[in-house]
Amino acid sequence: MASKGKKKDVKRVVLAFSGGLDTSVILTWLQKEYGCEVVTFTADLGQGDELDAARKKAELMGATQIFVEDLREEFIRDFVFPMFRANALYEGAYLLGTSIARPLIAKRQIEIAEKVGADAVAHGATGKGNDQVRFELAYYALKPDIKVIAPWREWELTSRTRLIDYAEKHQIPIPKDKRGEPPFSADANLLHISCEGKALEDPWVEPEEYIYSRTTAPEQAPDKPAYVEVAFERGDAVAVDGKRLSPAKLLTELNRLGGEHGIGRLDLVENRFVGMKSRGVYETPGGTILYAAHRGIESITLDRGAAHLKDDLMPRYAELIYNGLWFSPEREMLQALIDKSQENVEGTVRLKLYKGSVSVAGRKSPMSLYRQDVVTFEEGAAYDQKDAEGFIKLTALRLRLARMRRR
Repeated sequence: MASKGKKKDVKRVVLAFSGGLDTSVILTWLQKEYGCEVVTFTADLGQGDELDAARKKAELMGATQIFVEDLREEFIRDFVFPMFRANALYEGAYLLGTSIARPLIAKRQIEIAEKVGADAVAHGATGKGNDQVRFELAYYALKPDIKVIAPWREWELTSRTRLIDYAEKHQIPIPKDKRGEPPFSADANLLHISCEGKALEDPWVEPEEYIYSRTTAPEQAPDKPAYVEVAFERGDAVAVDGKRLSPAKLLTELNRLGGEHGIGRLDLVENRFVGMKSRGVYETPGGTILYAAHRGIESITLDRGAAHLKDDLMPRYAELIYNGLWFSPEREMLQALIDKSQENVEGTVRLKLYKGSVSVAGRKSPMSLYRQDVVTFEEGAAYDQKDAEGFIKLTALRLRLARMRRR
């Protein structure tokens, strides 16, 4: 619990505000415990919520200033696309949908704090999760002297029942569906939706179908496969089926296609940065298609050494994002290397979508390194098969010497 002296130092705080039960309670709690002005910030990252409702709730609850901003294009262009250039997967499976959203929210919070002259920023992440780390590392990287308020680490409202009791006591509006115990918690944006907790805590129990909201069950997906073409320039997707689209609109279209065909479901037990394992169920339909398409175009445009170096670095890059280190110098250094590798990654990939799977069905590029005259089994002038003998002997030399030594 923060001391009363320190609380008096806070005159104005910028709160990341969703309008849900937790952040609504936090808004009132900050006003009462810190006696400060609360400025709310609500980001539209494509989560699908009615953001006008959050604005009205903030007004009703006495927020001194209210910021509601559409950040979908910036989110995909400046955060998701750079991450996808790296083919980033955390622990070989997770496309980092929640992780990559936090640095943008934190960045905008700090910008608003500077604009309104706030002393502090606040978030609603719990003390057991990764998000508290992601938010706060970003805050401190961007404004080292900012004060951070994390109510879940200070207050004694340690259960949903206590939150509801507090809300009722202070006349905070509570949606009817929040009065019962929800079966799981969810976090969504344009890249994905994640679900965890409650009904999902036993990793042996298969998720019920009601958990999924963005994808058709693969068993119920169309019996006929669909094909989609994704075009790339400098490593970023720019068009779907020949139609150029903005980053957010492009991912929205891939989400629609992937959702129809049951693509992008993941049931994962992962290692949180804070030290525990957690089970999450993710839906990333458009991102799963985009990942397959990007690897497909890289397969014909990236040199072997560059491609293998990228694959070596990818787990480290993915871990940095998962752990909240987007604004770290090492992530920025890796990004510069990755972006350099993408200079010739352009062309078109054709993908087959069928009952939960996405596979590359074709790829072409004006910058392709694939040479049919080199790989053909027919007579070709670009490769002399006799050259392989010396190559093999030189490669084998150290192996032969090691065996001879043993003898």
